[in-house]
Amino acid sequence: MTQSIDRNQQLFDRARALIPGGVNSPVRAFRAVGGTPRFVQRAQGAYFWDADGKRYIDYIGSWGPMILGHGHPRVLEAVQKAAQDGFSFGAPTEREVELAEEIVRHLPAVEMVRLVSSGTEAAMSAIRLARGATGRSRIVKFEGCYHGHADALLVKAGSGLATFGHPTSAGVPPEVVQHTLVLEYNNVAQLEEAFAQHGKDIACIVIEPIAGNMNFVRASLPFMARCRELCTQHGALLVLDEVMTGFRVALGSAQGLYAKAIPGFRPDLTVLGKVIGGGMPLAAFGGPRAIMEQLAPLGPVYQAGTLSGNPIATACGLATLKEIAQPDFFPALARKTRSLVDGLTAAAAEAGIPFAADCEGGMFGFFLLPALPQNYPQVMKSDAPKFGRLFHGLLDRGVYIAPALYEAGFVSSAHTEQDLAATVAAAKEVFRSL
Repeated sequence: MTQSIDRNQQLFDRARALIPGGVNSPVRAFRAVGGTPRFVQRAQGAYFWDADGKRYIDYIGSWGPMILGHGHPRVLEAVQKAAQDGFSFGAPTEREVELAEEIVRHLPAVEMVRLVSSGTEAAMSAIRLARGATGRSRIVKFEGCYHGHADALLVKAGSGLATFGHPTSAGVPPEVVQHTLVLEYNNVAQLEEAFAQHGKDIACIVIEPIAGNMNFVRASLPFMARCRELCTQHGALLVLDEVMTGFRVALGSAQGLYAKAIPGFRPDLTVLGKVIGGGMPLAAFGGPRAIMEQLAPLGPVYQAGTLSGNPIATACGLATLKEIAQPDFFPALARKTRSLVDGLTAAAAEAGIPFAADCEGGMFGFFLLPALPQNYPQVMKSDAPKFGRLFHGLLDRGVYIAPALYEAGFVSSAHTEQDLAATVAAAKEVFRSL
């Protein structure tokens, strides 16, 4: 009998000889769950196929951008047409203006935007702009929030209340993060203490309104309201990192949801990515004209990028935003996501597995915990070994969720009721085995 060849393993072995860890972004390596990463050969709609030809229902969607699913016909048409006109020019194009207009149309807090190529670049640039606009050095971030791999943001919490952070990556000198305060997410008292001690020196708070790198943890309304109040009171800027939530949880993004619940709420700067590129390398940061005009070539804060506003990426992003702007798009997407989350919750309860889940728009997360966590230390109490077994059980049954305990999941408009039902059925089988 001829033994079947595992093409995924073959490719992984080849990759590890040439690429650190065999991957070009760490979470893809399956280190948190064990096993062999799936090498994707192609994708369509709500599915992708690996190197062995096995089909999976895809709940990472390129970590969020594929809100329409893979290969949406109107997006594909726009990209193909743009590619025929040229890959990159290093000069302005009309489509950059059109994409900026589309972003500004849906986000009242954004009057001007600067397009860049990655979320890391956008967050790094927004913080530089905040420092330049305020003339201050110190920034506040929260443990468990990820804002890309810029040096000043690869920081873990200090040892005490409102202390400055310590690098979480080799190659980041301690002096680079000496101006970064790392606080506990959703901790109002600690936030107030930080501003009491350092308010006159703080340039900005940078925060994920829904922390997708803790799986799915919302900023509470009192906490977000206090962030806004303290920034206003002390002359700091509030920077919302909506790389993940932007145009994913609602057409007005997470800031629109908070604005409905908190009178007068709006961020000073917004960081965007993922959905606005539709799967292409594209991100942005934006805010009021008075702040954005501090950027070069108008102002003293320098930022530049050869591939910024790439004509193919802007075509992809613009076509995506036009599709999701349809009036019934987000209500329908939210219903699908809620159906999935409710189904998984019921399946876990039936098997007696501790399970807590939440969702908004097309984004969801779950924890193998009896209640939803509110911060990073609580998230860390989730059962990692059990999650690994859950992940592989679903993978074996053709369901692909994030191969890491602390990453959010994503539903697209391409997911059908049959896909959701199949996912819940697979989860029932796996939960019973746990």
